[in-house]
Amino acid sequence: MIRVLVAEDQSAVRAGLVLILRSAPDIDVVAEAEDGERAVRLAGELRPDVVLMDVQLPRLDGVSATRRIVAEGFADVLVLTTFDLDEYVFGALRAGAAGFLLKDAEARDLLEAVRTVARGEGIVAPAVTRRLIAEFAAAPVRGARSGPAVLEGLTRREREVLGCIGEGLSNARIGARLDMAEGTVKTHVSRLLAKLGLRSRVQAAVLAVELGLHRDDS
Repeated sequence: MIRVLVAEDQSAVRAGLVLILRSAPDIDVVAEAEDGERAVRLAGELRPDVVLMDVQLPRLDGVSATRRIVAEGFADVLVLTTFDLDEYVFGALRAGAAGFLLKDAEARDLLEAVRTVARGEGIVAPAVTRRLIAEFAAAPVRGARSGPAVLEGLTRREREVLGCIGEGLSNARIGARLDMAEGTVKTHVSRLLAKLGLRSRVQAAVLAVELGLHRDDS
């Protein structure tokens, strides 16, 4: 069972999200928060698997709340945003969010995003993936060294996996491409994140783009 905390200040929107999440047999909404301070407190008390976080919250904004939740290891954070890509989104990803989803996403996409984040894989709304990567990559990833030298500590296999992450591939698809078991891919991802000093898979994707490790099939 995937345990989720929903942080959204608009009661009607929050109720809708909870309704969708509770429609899935494998997802349990353990708590709701109407502001960032409460989201952080509840995340610390309940240790959910995923926090569904609105970026614009009262008392403590979603970016700051995400940074505190991730830093303390309370949960993985999936950020909800509007279509406009602004500093809220980039700030949340730099703070270690596992990814983001548009507020107008279909119910099935919301459920799948929560499941994906719970599996330890980042998720970015497909409609804006390329734009997000391009804009976010324009600024250095905090905590990471820049330039090819950053790869010196990685094995050949870890570099290949990093390139696949830059393409937005899931662990299953990476395994199929590189002829590895999905569990082995997950191990490589964890190790390369630790070696690079990155907090999330999405940050790794941005770094891969910065270094030209990804394939661009556009």
